[in-house]
Amino acid sequence: MNQHAAVIGSGIGGLASAIRLAAKGYRVSVFEQAPKTGGKINELCLQGFRFDTGPSLFTFPALVDELFTLCGENPLDYFGYRPVKTSCKYFWEDGTVVNAWQQSADFAAEIEKVTGVDAEKVIAYLEESEKLYDLTGEAFLFHSLHKLSNFANPVFHKTIINSLKLDPFRTMHKRNSQWFGHPKVVQLFDRYATYNGSSPYKTPATLRMIAHLEHNMGTFFPEKGMYDMVKKLTALAERQGVEFHFNSRVEKVETGSGSVTGIMVNGEKTPFDLVVSDVDIVNFYRKLLPEIKLPEKQLSLERSSSAVIFYWGINRRFPELELHNILFSGDYTEEFNHLFNTKTLSSDPTVYLFISSKLVKGDAPDGSENWYAMINAPENVGQAWDALLAKARSNIIDKIKRTLKVDIEPHIVCEAVADPRTIERDTGSYHGSLYGLSSNNMMAAFNRHPNFHKKIKNLFFAGGSVHPGGGIPLCLASAKIVDKEIPALK
Repeated sequence: MNQHAAVIGSGIGGLASAIRLAAKGYRVSVFEQAPKTGGKINELCLQGFRFDTGPSLFTFPALVDELFTLCGENPLDYFGYRPVKTSCKYFWEDGTVVNAWQQSADFAAEIEKVTGVDAEKVIAYLEESEKLYDLTGEAFLFHSLHKLSNFANPVFHKTIINSLKLDPFRTMHKRNSQWFGHPKVVQLFDRYATYNGSSPYKTPATLRMIAHLEHNMGTFFPEKGMYDMVKKLTALAERQGVEFHFNSRVEKVETGSGSVTGIMVNGEKTPFDLVVSDVDIVNFYRKLLPEIKLPEKQLSLERSSSAVIFYWGINRRFPELELHNILFSGDYTEEFNHLFNTKTLSSDPTVYLFISSKLVKGDAPDGSENWYAMINAPENVGQAWDALLAKARSNIIDKIKRTLKVDIEPHIVCEAVADPRTIERDTGSYHGSLYGLSSNNMMAAFNRHPNFHKKIKNLFFAGGSVHPGGGIPLCLASAKIVDKEIPALK
């Protein structure tokens, strides 16, 4: 009989792990506390509007396609997506607007036209970000950093030999300031630190490789929205024989003689040969493996940011807006000071507007748009969130009014809200941090929890709170690392 594997949690990392295990010949059972799959990638339907409630940016689609090909299927037959013409549209209150066109040459030309920064500087920056990715991407994203034997792999040799080229001793902001000089262009490229919940004033300049994923490799969007990716991967898993158990909260991981023996659900113990956890690593230790001490660094190091999100049904259209839009703060430094030092919200936040109805027909009624209006927020440490949310709503509406010259309030016909408390409650993210630990230090990649347990055999970890980090591509990469640790049965 095939060995039986349990996957705890069906976020994107858990789904990918289940598919990979099934493709290797394992019998796989997924246990999900919620009534459906997805984790942070979810959806909300409200008065004729549909909202993707979690991650909204889709890069590195090959990692999704690979899951279909592993199972002998053509991804084009099941999951459709397309490139977007602009990865983002950037707005400042003084009327400056920059379109981040999909083609890097067009994007560079746009920056030169709007700001006067030489297009060649932008092209050179993107080329440099590609080189950084080439030096580190394979090693850091698709291999464990917690196994000494991996450092004998040739992919690590290139990284180690060129370690000084990784620019780890300067912050992203300092490097961007030296490269561009122009404050608006610096702010635009500083924004990439937020892609893993970090600060450009703290995270190392190595992380500017993120720009490569968006501008060189491209930005895409699923034909039916972000949650459709979850639906299609869930269906793929089911075609591979994966069994899903919903509304099934795992209470404990059972161990014995230094190995996993099974799990406990609803007071009943079920034996398993191996377990993959897609649960936030802090909550995993505290709730599912309480007899083992949580590694100290998981609590002592700075956590990533969270978010405040207003889901607004808007009864008019805004042709000047794109799928992804940023309305920049007038004081970026102060905004990040609030996020990571005072643990509160800036009065002048950067506002991200994601409008899937720009591309997905049916996500909003005719003549309307579905707005996902998000600001970065600190982790939940017991702030007076109700008061903060009321002020944040007012500040966001004022920001939109100053930047887009329209009062959005009369056009809001329905509303839902997410904040660090609800994110923590609904997704099990410790303190509501979206990405686990932040990358606000040069050793961040090594500080994340390994994808395996060093003392308990057949216990593995995927998802955004472990190596290599949060966000859809990195969660998929975590499942790929777990895959390498588990032998095939076929």
